[in-house]
Amino acid sequence: MAGVMLKNLTRAFNKVTAVNSINLEIYDKEFMVLVGPSGCGKTTTLRMIAGLEEATSGEIWIGDNVVNDVSPKDRDIAMVFQNYALYPHMSVYDNMSFGLKLKKIPSGSNLPLLNMKKAFSSDEIDRRVQEAAEMLGLKPLLQRKPKELSGGQRQRVALGRAIVREPKVFLMDEPLSNLDAKLRVQTRAELIKLHRRLGITTVYVTHDQVEAMTMGDRIAVMSNGIIQQCDTPLHLYHHPANLFVAGFIGSPAMNFVPVQVKQSGNSIFVETAGFQVELADEHRDIAAPYVNKTCMFGIRPEDIYDLALPGLVVAEKGNTITVDVDVIEPLGSNVEMHLKTGDYTLIAMIDSATKAAQGTDMQVVLDMKKAHLFDKETEQALF
Repeated sequence: MAGVMLKNLTRAFNKVTAVNSINLEIYDKEFMVLVGPSGCGKTTTLRMIAGLEEATSGEIWIGDNVVNDVSPKDRDIAMVFQNYALYPHMSVYDNMSFGLKLKKIPSGSNLPLLNMKKAFSSDEIDRRVQEAAEMLGLKPLLQRKPKELSGGQRQRVALGRAIVREPKVFLMDEPLSNLDAKLRVQTRAELIKLHRRLGITTVYVTHDQVEAMTMGDRIAVMSNGIIQQCDTPLHLYHHPANLFVAGFIGSPAMNFVPVQVKQSGNSIFVETAGFQVELADEHRDIAAPYVNKTCMFGIRPEDIYDLALPGLVVAEKGNTITVDVDVIEPLGSNVEMHLKTGDYTLIAMIDSATKAAQGTDMQVVLDMKKAHLFDKETEQALF
């Protein structure tokens, strides 16, 4: 096993910089997720680690070695692609064993035609394939062709082909994106259990923040070729570093409203045309330098409560506002509501026991201890 380290890694295509001088340490046995919107540089980063894309500058370390000039086949990595990339004419067994059969090592002979030999014996190849097939539930399918398999089974074969190599690092490029919603959840759980069992360092690329939150030991959130923040899933959720991370992590996304910061005695408020709320005591000193300035106020949909229902937050004058119920979307245990306040719309996840009706007014309570404030110019989080 081995960790991976990226030092000032950059990849430029003509005048476009896809990855811009990123630094990232991926620990041994860690499950690291690179997440971000399309075009943020996450797949390019993964391909540079694999050796499929050449770095413009910077260093890639796998274990104790710089691998910038090492060919992909010699980096001791295994990659799982988005589109499975199985050989259609081969059985599941042959697909999984093919890479092992091709692997050659120096034989020590001085004769050019004999200086390479097979890296693995037939018995060793069979052992690895059988073990991986048992692990992935593929034993009954070993003689089938890919066309005879479901999407989830094909993805497991692609995983098995990577597992049999027993690499130092797994690289996975959106491996679940071609699966339907139910199968995606099932396969996601299988991948988590598989990583726990094998303990192989894994770098996983996805655009799906739910996948990232549920799978990663840590998540690196990328935008415009830059890592905006790298941390554990819950720390990213509760303490986003900037507006981009706050808006990207969480579903539905965090609500943002431009506000004026005001002070009255010992209390600091944020206000806009639609509402005024008081900041929590622990946030007063941080917000004090921004009094009479414009900031971005953020509140997550799940931190907004119906005043008429028993809630986790005590309703007070400084955290309760009146809103117009614009849209109601029942989701089962919760109801997603679009609430109009002045010129802005807040999305709230309200318990389905609510009696609020579309087109009426309602009072909601904001959990101000979980609210966020961002510098409008730099977009960095104040709290």
